[in-house]
Amino acid sequence: MAVFVYAENINGIYKKAAFEAVSYAKAIAAKLGDSVTAISINPTDSSDLLYKCGADKVVHVKDAGLKNFSSKAYAEAVAQVFDGKIIVFPHTTDASSVAPMLAIQKNYALITNAVDVPESTSPFQVRRKSFSGKGFMHAKANADGVVVTVSQNAFGVKENPASGSEEVKELSITNDDTKVINHEQSSGKLDLKEAEIVVSAGRGLKGPENWGMIEELANVLGAATACSKPVSDIGWRPHTEHVGQTGKAIAPNLYIAVGISGAIQHLAGVNGSKTIVVINNDPEAPFFKAADYGVVGDAFQVVPALTEKIKALKGA
Repeated sequence: MAVFVYAENINGIYKKAAFEAVSYAKAIAAKLGDSVTAISINPTDSSDLLYKCGADKVVHVKDAGLKNFSSKAYAEAVAQVFDGKIIVFPHTTDASSVAPMLAIQKNYALITNAVDVPESTSPFQVRRKSFSGKGFMHAKANADGVVVTVSQNAFGVKENPASGSEEVKELSITNDDTKVINHEQSSGKLDLKEAEIVVSAGRGLKGPENWGMIEELANVLGAATACSKPVSDIGWRPHTEHVGQTGKAIAPNLYIAVGISGAIQHLAGVNGSKTIVVINNDPEAPFFKAADYGVVGDAFQVVPALTEKIKALKGA
């Protein structure tokens, strides 16, 4: 029996989270000796991108009524295709709202924010994030099947090419309760939750007019930009860049925090980062206790100097 995976796309385009979810499903399938079947709704991208990460089959759901996202309608669409015991979802905003609805429909267990390959598959047991990312727990599914969401940037994208096949499934799901809203798009070039490197700043920058040096550092590093909650609250930066307990939870390989004190609410959204670098002129800033590397100094001197140094190294 195949391990299924929901390959999320945004306006038809697969993002990193989809590839990571397929890679995770492939790792589970390898333990079971099974194949991987990916389900995607109205994609325009090539299925070859999913085969590259280990999908043996891609079910392309076509339904004009699902042009606008609805967690309920999408769950119904996935349920009509999914006929296995394990399905993996990326832990993105949309996908993690579809997963629990599917679990209810199937009467399956739901485990969210998994960070490792399951310790066992019978019963299904896996390590997951808990307490807003401040700890981990080992969750065990006692139901007949399991719906699991994999935490972004926790497992990574792994190439495991398969000579896959594609099936087109025509559906007609009732989607009357969908409310179309405008999503505020991030001002950055990169998706914040998928970025490998994030440069973030807080009120220590003194005003929105000083964000140029943050964006320049981010551009040099190929990073996304983020901010603390107070900064987004006062309108210096868009809310889509707010990371923290009440904003986006991220887990990049490198997180650079500039002029952010490090309140516990902010740490809850970034403590999944592999490496944290803190730049602050206050040696007593709480963030230094969570940092892997700390620089005590004036951000207006440190950041431009750091940017120039990185440019020089890249030039060399």
